[in-house]
Amino acid sequence: MQDQVDQIKLRGEKRVTAINSFLTFKERKQLIANLEAYRFIFLSPEMLNSNEVLQKLKEIGIGLLVIDEAHCISQWGPDFRPDYLRLGHLKKTLGSPCTLALTATATEEIRKDIAKKLNLNNWKEWVYSVNRPNIALEVNTFNDVAQKENKLLLLVQRNTAPGIIFFSSRKKAEEMQAAASARHVSCSVYHGGMETDQRILIQQQFINGQLDWIFATNAFGMGINKNNIRTVIHFHMSSSVENFLQEIGRAGRDLKQAHSILLYSANDEFIPLQLAELEKPALEQIENFYSMFKRDMPINEIQEKLMLTDTQVRVLRYYIQHEPAEHWAERINHLLEKRVNSKKEKVMEMKSYIETDSCRRAKLLAFFEESPSAEADHCCDNCGIGNMVMNREKSSYKEVNWKEKLDRLLIKNE
Repeated sequence: MQDQVDQIKLRGEKRVTAINSFLTFKERKQLIANLEAYRFIFLSPEMLNSNEVLQKLKEIGIGLLVIDEAHCISQWGPDFRPDYLRLGHLKKTLGSPCTLALTATATEEIRKDIAKKLNLNNWKEWVYSVNRPNIALEVNTFNDVAQKENKLLLLVQRNTAPGIIFFSSRKKAEEMQAAASARHVSCSVYHGGMETDQRILIQQQFINGQLDWIFATNAFGMGINKNNIRTVIHFHMSSSVENFLQEIGRAGRDLKQAHSILLYSANDEFIPLQLAELEKPALEQIENFYSMFKRDMPINEIQEKLMLTDTQVRVLRYYIQHEPAEHWAERINHLLEKRVNSKKEKVMEMKSYIETDSCRRAKLLAFFEESPSAEADHCCDNCGIGNMVMNREKSSYKEVNWKEKLDRLLIKNE
């Protein structure tokens, strides 16, 4: 969000702000008290659950409600977030302002679900192609993980930067970044387990060209406006075609040639399949959650006793507030089982992209009921990529030793 705020300010509009977790308690209170001073306010759906924020927005009046990443509203979407489900109700609370829902990847089924969840009655739809003809598509397969690791280290030394490498595991991202750094690759790691100020610093270094490569979980890149990313590498396969398109779509926004490389080793699909299974609480946990919640037990105690994740608690809490009480646990268990099965199907769709021996671009577009409108200059490894000419944009980062770093920080007496 902060990058989007900064981009708008650079274009001359100073009355823009973001309410986010980076603010201190005092800064947030002061900002909320003065919201009427701004034309554009960025905030997360989770922040809208604050009565203080919601009341202030009602007071000042909202002319346009814009929902980015709107596919998160749909329970059948790959990035479903329960806090997005409340947006339909919150929209009504704000006086039902004109609403614009945006998503880069949503099937027809998910688009209809978005409209339903937002209570959109009189609405229009603009659908553009998800095809990015300037991104060449490639998949490399390996017999084991060691081969894949060696290939990645070669790619970050030889391929065109700047680039992002996506991982499903924080530990593996850190491990591979350390190995690349030891080979004098200008790179850093980024994931949700890092301190906020550290993540902001790395993000800014990458945007400003001080780093060539980011080894990241899929949390990186959302809302970042860096148009010259040349290469996106997936060390682990994405959990869905929709997520894959979102992630490779961070490359080549300047419309110049870019490259997507997916590295696959045998049975890589087990990771997203297992994550889909772990997302759902057991029936006994669902039943106990209902019983404890109805007895007004504090939510943090329920979570600790039942060993539920934050996401599981938010999902169950939403459904307990919006679904009829009769046979609640059985119905919610059935609903969540359907969602797990849906996510597994999406994983296997992604695997079918990896295994295809036909045009990869046509395969991706078929999931969205599209077909390539014209032949890309560098389509995919199955069609023939050819020799891509991409000027390497080296970072301005220069590795120095600790003495040089100290000299920069201290004023030396001559």
